[in-house]
Amino acid sequence: MNIEEKIKNCEIYLKQIKKYDPDPFYVNHFFNEYINSVNNTYDGIFEEANRDFGLFILGKISHEKFDEKAKMKNDQNAIRFSEWFLQKFNQEHENPYPNFMKKICKFKSKSQNIPEIKIMIRASNRYKGDINQQIKVNLSKEKLRSKEELDIEIKRQLPIFLEIINHKRSKKNEPKVGENQIEASAFLDIEGHKDIEIAYASEIYIPVMKRLVDESRKKIKELTTWK
Repeated sequence: MNIEEKIKNCEIYLKQIKKYDPDPFYVNHFFNEYINSVNNTYDGIFEEANRDFGLFILGKISHEKFDEKAKMKNDQNAIRFSEWFLQKFNQEHENPYPNFMKKICKFKSKSQNIPEIKIMIRASNRYKGDINQQIKVNLSKEKLRSKEELDIEIKRQLPIFLEIINHKRSKKNEPKVGENQIEASAFLDIEGHKDIEIAYASEIYIPVMKRLVDESRKKIKELTTWK
């Protein structure tokens, strides 16, 4: 499977996350598959680099295996690419949402399960500093029992949520939120990142990943072209 196919898988799983959001069971399943595809995409960069630099690494290839083999062969161009990628990767993940995805990918590579998903309500039109509010809904085998139960719980908590968020918005001269502008979504917390919306983080991460793939290919070409 080439890199384009791996990215396409990420986009397919993102659609499924959005389709079933905020059901914890299905969001968990498709987000796990999304993260696997992200990790496979980055491994794909080093599969191409292994071929183009002629390192002849066998089996599954990762950045770590590529770096180890490049240093063992003392291939200076391959070493330079490995160092460049690490620096570029860290730069691309400095902002909160990409950094969250970086941590969840690392977490997933070491564990079979991502942290527990929670359902929260939020304003459909986002403004910086808006609150999100967790809602407790009865689940059956980790799945939502019905949309009606979810709607009842949202309506029960809506008055307090609207009061708090609109108080904040009025102080900042931001548009007031109405009852029909509230949505429920799946969120999770991990290592310093609290209340991160899974579908939103996954969507805005795809351009980051594509950019790393494109720039990696350019860097590989630069380092493997005779001048």
